Amino acid sequence: MNIGFTKMHGLGNDFVVVDNFNGRIILSKKQISFLCDRHRGIGADGLILVESGKEDADCFMNYYNSNGSEAEMCGNGIRCVARFLKDYYLKFNNSFKIKTKDDIKEVIIEEDDDNTFSVNMGKPFFYSGDFPEKGLEIEGFSLDFVSMGNPHAVAFVDDMSIYDLSQVGPIIENNSNFPNKINFEIVEKKNKKEFSVKVWERGCGITSACGTGACAVYALARKNRNADKNVIISLPGGKLYLSENIDGEIIMRGEAINVFSGIIDVI
Repeated sequence: MNIGFTKMHGLGNDFVVVDNFNGRIILSKKQISFLCDRHRGIGADGLILVESGKEDADCFMNYYNSNGSEAEMCGNGIRCVARFLKDYYLKFNNSFKIKTKDDIKEVIIEEDDDNTFSVNMGKPFFYSGDFPEKGLEIEGFSLDFVSMGNPHAVAFVDDMSIYDLSQVGPIIENNSNFPNKINFEIVEKKNKKEFSVKVWERGCGITSACGTGACAVYALARKNRNADKNVIISLPGGKLYLSENIDGEIIMRGEAINVFSGIIDVI
């Protein structure tokens, strides 16, 4: 079948975005992996089917990792979905309600830059069936845990450059303590306002940025590391800007870029 797609990214964290408002497209894990393959397909960290909204949302973000596995939420991906809606459907809107497998998120276009979107990512949860209640020592890392709709293990270190994320990432992702696997962030605190982060995403591997990962780092930095209310998270692909509202919900601000569109034949 021929599928129309749009290639998008947020800080280099890239996605194949497919219009599925008619609900006719059903993809297998193999097909999703093909579309995300950087050598044989389009190439992306994940695939998003933009589908009909539920519970008064503008759309439903049906997100898959590059290996075809499902994921509850993607912070960079949801900004790209808002960009998709703005470009192709809701041209005069400056805010969007997007249903995810977690809950409905509100995304707002920043007035000073129409490539920049702010997302209310909700409150962090420090208890989940996806990880232990207390921190763990694994592979020499002191890990703390938080859920932003998906699970994260976060390690604060003095010098992140000494760690090979490609080696330790899959070990931590697949550790038996995490029944649904886990995302992993290595973090270096620069000061109270800025943290450098590298990300290993479950079902994908090393990515240039991760929105929920940045929020997980922010939540634990506020909780345990005396971070300011307004924080810059520096990732290999660029910067995300994090804050929180009076209800303790995390607000994430960053870019969403429409790269190109096309049609691809999928077997």
